[in-house]
Amino acid sequence: MGENDGFGFPRAARITAPDEIREVFRRGKRRRTRHLDAFVSPSPVAHPRLGVVVPKHKHGSVERNLVKRRLREIGRTLLLPALRGAGAPLDLMLRARPEAYRASFAELRDELRALVEELCSGAR
Repeated sequence: MGENDGFGFPRAARITAPDEIREVFRRGKRRRTRHLDAFVSPSPVAHPRLGVVVPKHKHGSVERNLVKRRLREIGRTLLLPALRGAGAPLDLMLRARPEAYRASFAELRDELRALVEELCSGAR
């Protein structure tokens, strides 16, 4: 799959700078799911962006990286395309809660699908 299929995760769609991450946590509206805290705020750029934070929560790097990879993949294939399609230029920071380490990919995907449906319905 290439960048032109709509499922890429270009640098412009990522929130990685510490100052930007803190700003979204500070000014964003928090929405909790069973496994995640999602912080949503208007994006300063004209397109949606995604950031992922996975605290250690007494887990090792292998487990932590698995959760990060799952969340980034869901963001790349589900969240960003849906927000772009709805014309919703939002910044979305996902912070994993301790429960996220026990969640399956399907559970995380279903939670985030419900969240993005809510966000897209409010963007119209």
